[in-house]
Amino acid sequence: MIYGDQQSIHNQAGFSLVEILVGLVIGLLASLVIMQVFTVFEGQKRTTTGSADAQTNGSIALYTIGHELQMAGYTLLPATDSPLECSAVSFGATGITSISPVNITDGGAGAGASDSVSIRYGNSASGGVPILISAVGLPNANDITLDNNLGCQVGDITMVINGTSCALSSATALSGSKIVTVADSTGAIVGASLSCLGTWTEAVLRVNPNYDPTDPANSQAYMERNGVPSVADIVNLQAQYGVSDTANSNLVTQWVNATGTWAAPTVADRNRIKALHIAVVARNGLLEKDVVTTACTTNKGTVNNGPCAWDDANVDAAPKIDLSNDPDWQHYRYRVFETIIPLRNMIWAKETL
Repeated sequence: MIYGDQQSIHNQAGFSLVEILVGLVIGLLASLVIMQVFTVFEGQKRTTTGSADAQTNGSIALYTIGHELQMAGYTLLPATDSPLECSAVSFGATGITSISPVNITDGGAGAGASDSVSIRYGNSASGGVPILISAVGLPNANDITLDNNLGCQVGDITMVINGTSCALSSATALSGSKIVTVADSTGAIVGASLSCLGTWTEAVLRVNPNYDPTDPANSQAYMERNGVPSVADIVNLQAQYGVSDTANSNLVTQWVNATGTWAAPTVADRNRIKALHIAVVARNGLLEKDVVTTACTTNKGTVNNGPCAWDDANVDAAPKIDLSNDPDWQHYRYRVFETIIPLRNMIWAKETL
């Protein structure tokens, strides 16, 4: 009986210490493998998600620029005595400083240099059709009598066009179907024309000018419109003018940076600008442990501390993208979105230029 009890106790014994230790080792190894797989998967997921965000942001930024550029020069109607031919412009008290449809401000070639694009247009329902002036100062001093004032609204920016001289003001009142009262009738004479341009818009698109990846207070990169953030994680913007040989041609024969004579083009040269070539650089916000981006060398031999703007094998040299103002720039992934956007209002104007 005693022997039987001893046998029963022996049969119910648990794992030995050696067996437990072996089991723990196997479990730890399995946990280590699982954690390594999870870490790799999580890193790949974050890279994929970040790249998708960069692709979305870059697409939105490029769409925003393209949408604005489609309007560039609207209401500067290509008619006889077109505003696009004005070489002497009086801006009055309008607050407007330029009627050029588009200007690129070159950011230079240094580390972190980024261009900005200024786009200008009106919104008049009449399209800015110039209307012949038949009388000035009747019945009141700043009244201008036209063949008709259809399409003009109180508050519109107005432009008197007299050959190559233009004078801007604003409409303060409308009388009947022919009289527009302006804030300042300077330049208005019988035989000249007046255009109602609507509300004049100047949209300045650029990368946050205070962006400094080494400054925690300004380390956020984004594209802004007139100082208001619009698209996140845009670290660079580059643009070039596409110009024709003459203003009355739409064949782009050269791509130029906004430097030298093109930093402030004459009216004649401005009217040769028929398109813009734009490159937007969007960044994946994930800082990688390893180097994931290397310097790009263009077909023209330019070495970029960043990605290339576009393939310039068959065109003039592409602008340089330098992201080395961020010491960790090679540890980020980038997407470059580039396109050519025609200035349709300049293209339609070629017959009168």
